[in-house]
Amino acid sequence: MKDKRILYVSSEVVPYLPETEISSMSFEAPRMVNQQGGQIRIFMPRYGNINERRHQLHEVIRLSGINLVINDLDMPLIIKVASIPKERIQVYFIDNDEYFKRKATLTDENGELFKDNDERAIFFAKGVIETVKKLNWSPDIIHVHGWLASLLPLYLREYYKDEPLFNESKIVTSIYNQSFNDTLNKDMVNKIKFDNINEEAIKPLEEPSYNNLMKVAVDYSDALIVGSEVLPENLETYIKDSKKPVLEYKTKDEFGDAYTQFFNTEVLG
Repeated sequence: MKDKRILYVSSEVVPYLPETEISSMSFEAPRMVNQQGGQIRIFMPRYGNINERRHQLHEVIRLSGINLVINDLDMPLIIKVASIPKERIQVYFIDNDEYFKRKATLTDENGELFKDNDERAIFFAKGVIETVKKLNWSPDIIHVHGWLASLLPLYLREYYKDEPLFNESKIVTSIYNQSFNDTLNKDMVNKIKFDNINEEAIKPLEEPSYNNLMKVAVDYSDALIVGSEVLPENLETYIKDSKKPVLEYKTKDEFGDAYTQFFNTEVLG
């Protein structure tokens, strides 16, 4: 992957959040590419339970300061950055007081999903793309991890379809078994429609379940990686039926060569 530019967009990354399949792979995959001489950028949300002092986050003034319109409201975008110790890897954090100040990630103290997770997902997708535009950094591959990041393929291909910076970028989405019960806010589809996004494309989001979110991500990705040993059955079928290049599940110990070969031959080839 020498000299290739890979943008990692994840809902969680070690060491900023506890270890899960997603947070661990969102660290291991970029580290591998970094060691191979690739160029990487990692983006994640700046949740309120990330210790800014311990991880030495600081605001990047030149990247902050724009407003993103979410459902007809102006929401200020704040960008923070930190470096993963010993790895010389920079991580960019998408922040906004309204969406990310609370001292939790995706659920409240009772384990209930936050009612505005739909808006947080829209804000995160737009925030990443706007920041990469400001960096003027054109990725060869955009690798998406986790359902909070899952709107990025849709927004890149629909809302930002005329943005030349991403003309050659390939989107790869890793699909994990980290789902949630019930659905996100049922009004989510109308908030996305507000951005003049093709109504047909987001029909599944009339029922914004985990599976339907991931199906929309599959629709707008160029290639897919199975990130968990077991996936929900109908998602597994959907991935097969998509006829897109798919890399089957690999453990943390065996993913390295498989990812490299998949990226070089199936994604970029």
